[in-house]
Amino acid sequence: MPLLEHGGRLRQAASQYGIALSGWLDLSTGINPNGWPVPPIPAACWQRLPEDDDELLAAARVYYQNDSLLAVAGSQAAIQSLPLLRPKSRVGLLHPAYAEHAGSWQKAGHQVVRVEANAIDDRLDELDILILVNPNNPTGQLWSRPQLLSWHEKLSRRGGWLLVDEAFIDSLPAEYSLAPLPVRPGLIVLRSVGKFFGLAGIRCGFVITEPDLLARLAELLGPWTISHPGRYVAALALVDRDWQSANAASLAMLGLRLRQLLTDCGWPPSGGCDLFQWVKCEQAVTLHDLLVIQGILTRLFQEPASVRFGLPKDEPAWQRLAQALTHPDIKRLSLFAHPQT
Repeated sequence: MPLLEHGGRLRQAASQYGIALSGWLDLSTGINPNGWPVPPIPAACWQRLPEDDDELLAAARVYYQNDSLLAVAGSQAAIQSLPLLRPKSRVGLLHPAYAEHAGSWQKAGHQVVRVEANAIDDRLDELDILILVNPNNPTGQLWSRPQLLSWHEKLSRRGGWLLVDEAFIDSLPAEYSLAPLPVRPGLIVLRSVGKFFGLAGIRCGFVITEPDLLARLAELLGPWTISHPGRYVAALALVDRDWQSANAASLAMLGLRLRQLLTDCGWPPSGGCDLFQWVKCEQAVTLHDLLVIQGILTRLFQEPASVRFGLPKDEPAWQRLAQALTHPDIKRLSLFAHPQT
């Protein structure tokens, strides 16, 4: 399978469009642009192999309120590996959603079935596995804990799995997350420090599920899946409660600000969450390209035609986006996208 496209390919965009790296405003990812402030890293972190009995798991168990977890090299490592731990299955996924889920299960020989969000109940009996990103990327759709547990119960009765990717959930009220609940057979929760903490570069995530499955996954992945510096930084970020509280409040306000800015400029989002907003429209390619020529990179989706906007980092970035969205060509395009009635 070819590599799937993702946001954050800034060097590729710089080369393709002839704009220097320093000239871009990158809004193509859902990563917090004002992430946890990383302190100087002790020299020992670079000189010694990582050890599983360091502070990372203790910090994660407190943060996620669950002892049955495994640290992995970003949730991506689990996404690619979990399909190898199950017999060939019929796997239901939404579209659009994070494409690596579908790609990994297909690559492992499973049958992937596209399921509409409003048809999950009707289709559940056809599935062995249901995979949801909560809130969904890029639509922002959010499912309640009771609804997810109801689907899990139906699947688990016949040995099925519910896999919930909670990569964007950290800033939301705690009652949405399944992470703190006692582990159940067939319930798998993925978490990441990349988005909310803005630490995508350290490649650290967690799988929360029953111990037997964690043991099988750990054996498949092998030792030293996360670097010593990555473990050191993640452990400190996970225990910094003051920063976490302030960041959650800040992201909530910034998400609303981005939604309002897009609406005011004629591009009301169809969905989103605190870390991004999603504009679905037939003019998505043109909108994306008109922003690119101004040095603003967004995430373009072909099906359905849509553009995802991440958060600007600072006030100059906010002003630059606002100015770009009021460019005459973009303003004219918005009239075609949302004609006045």
